[in-house]
Amino acid sequence: MNSLFTAFASGVIFSIGLGLSGMTQPAKVTAFLDFTGNWDPSLACVMIGAITVHALLYRVIRRRPTPLFASAFSIPTRQDIDPRLVGGSALFGIGWGLGGFCPGPAVTSLASGHISVVIFVAAMIGGMYLYRVVEGLQEHGVEVRHRSPASSWLKADS
Repeated sequence: MNSLFTAFASGVIFSIGLGLSGMTQPAKVTAFLDFTGNWDPSLACVMIGAITVHALLYRVIRRRPTPLFASAFSIPTRQDIDPRLVGGSALFGIGWGLGGFCPGPAVTSLASGHISVVIFVAAMIGGMYLYRVVEGLQEHGVEVRHRSPASSWLKADS
């Protein structure tokens, strides 16, 4: 129960931070990406603030023998960069640039009721579902032919 409350409280704090910083406004995000026009550096300031808090607290928290609500820390161990990672990152960035949202601010912005937010979140959920379907098919031995734009140039450079 403590972990559920902590997750909920963290989400509320995150949502409030997104709202106060203006990151739930797609115009802020697209202005940050507009280097040749009316560039808005405020997103960079929010990112630098978040990275600073994370960097400091990560070192403090990792000194603990275990997390507060789990038996062990869950830290990724893979360090390789493969075409799926590059393709997924590119797709995320394209969606972020075109829609002006990344997942956290999009879910937070659902409270606004704007149809563009609802469409974005529905497309995001649809993409997550499609990914699970394709992964499930591959796990059951069904060959799913796909080729990301990144995979062709990655193979050419290898």
